[in-house]
This record gives sequence, C-alpha cells and structure tokens, in this order.
Amino acid sequence: MKLKTYTGEEIRELRRKLGMNQSEFWKIFMTTQSGGSRYESGREIPAPTQMLLNLAFGTDKKHGEIVSKLRAVGKPPKKQRPKAAEG
Repeated sequence: MKLKTYTGEEIRELRRKLGMNQSEFWKIFMTTQSGGSRYESGREIPAPTQMLLNLAFGTDKKHGEIVSKLRAVGKPPKKQRPKAAEG
C-alpha cells in the first residue's frame, strides 16, 4: 500500500481552503500549532501524521486499504486447537 506523502505546502493550502488557523487544524491531528507550523515550513512530516492526513484527505478506497491494514495488525493469528488423540 502506497500512501501519498503530503508536503508542508500542500497541507498549508488545504488548511487555508478549509478556513482554519494552524491551531484549529493541527489539533485535529494531535499536533501542536508550533509542530504544524514547522511541517508547513518544510520540516518532514512523520509517518503517523502522514497516515492521519491520508485518512482525512484521501479517497474512500485509500481509507479502506489503510483500515484493513491496521485491522490485520491488530488481529493475532488464531491458534489451532490440537487434534484429539485417536484411539
């Protein structure tokens, strides 16, 4: 699964189109205003934040792929029951 890698410039434009200030926007992604400002200024956006941005701004198909991958990680393989001894 290939996620879109958002740049700071793209995110700044999305935020502005939504009419939100940095504090309002970045709070949704559990990021401080100062952290969001650094990302918008060109600092690398970490993978977990990129994942959330993909969920927020990606397509429905991409949402499904992300959620399916996350659910697969959360489900340990089922243990097989030992076969009853024949006799």
